[in-house]
Amino acid sequence: MLGRTIVAALILLGAATAAQAADKLRVGKTIGVLWSLTPVDVGLEEGIFAKYGLDVEITTLTGDPKLMAAFVADSLDVGLGGGTGMVFALKGAPVLGIAALAGAPRNFSIIVGADSPIRSPKELKGKALGVASTGALTEWFDKSVAVAEGWGKDGIRSITTGGFEATVALLKTHQIDGFIGATELGYQLEERGQGRILVGMETYIPRFETQILTAREPLIRSNPDLVARFVKGIFASVAFMKANREKTIAITSRVLNMTPTVVAKTYDYEIAMLSDDGVFDPVSVKVLKDSYVDMGLLTEQPKDETLFTTQFVPAKL
Repeated sequence: MLGRTIVAALILLGAATAAQAADKLRVGKTIGVLWSLTPVDVGLEEGIFAKYGLDVEITTLTGDPKLMAAFVADSLDVGLGGGTGMVFALKGAPVLGIAALAGAPRNFSIIVGADSPIRSPKELKGKALGVASTGALTEWFDKSVAVAEGWGKDGIRSITTGGFEATVALLKTHQIDGFIGATELGYQLEERGQGRILVGMETYIPRFETQILTAREPLIRSNPDLVARFVKGIFASVAFMKANREKTIAITSRVLNMTPTVVAKTYDYEIAMLSDDGVFDPVSVKVLKDSYVDMGLLTEQPKDETLFTTQFVPAKL
């Protein structure tokens, strides 16, 4: 009996020691409505990060600038955000990209009102589309569509609309003809009978690094093993998501506060954009660099090493 007691005590002690050994990691997400950023939530709920010795704490922010401000303030260790956010590394933020999370921008679409007469992207010439802000990625998408259709950069009028609710209000009153926004929000408007998706951005931009993982440069230098374990945890979470559709829909519908029907459509449409190993695609990186120049963020294309490191990819699970 005493022997069993000792064994049980040792097991409990070992479990407690393992729990204490988990490294805390402060993780930021740039926005709360993007399904493509939910691998970190799935990994946390499924205990995947714990298997890599990580105690993950998630903070949701409101855009890449806020994410970078948190990095500067040393209140975050790693982040999930837009590929365009890597440009902040050239503007003084102590960060580098560490892995490509999602490719072609299937998570952004042109969305029109439910009663809109527009049935094809070719009918958008001269129309007014809402974008988040001047110089934002959505404005670049807007101009890319116009150029691809042969109308020139100003072939579609970009109207700054701000937040989602303000944009929907303008759409309802026909002050804009549509907007470029998150695909999952388009499905949400379809469910409400208020809008519909016209076309996904991947139709016009098939190669792009839409979402990336970033980390504080001091952490990369001082504790590369910790960063490597986080990268592995993310892509183990992606693997889980690809293998477990229903469980993933259940988790992410709670995270996004969207109905399972909306999230199921989102899953089926966006799952293909998630990378399996985090490797940066050279063609996609070049297109991303082009966007920096087109949006006026930089005057010339930067070198890869100023934006990201490849030491953590491909992620080997």
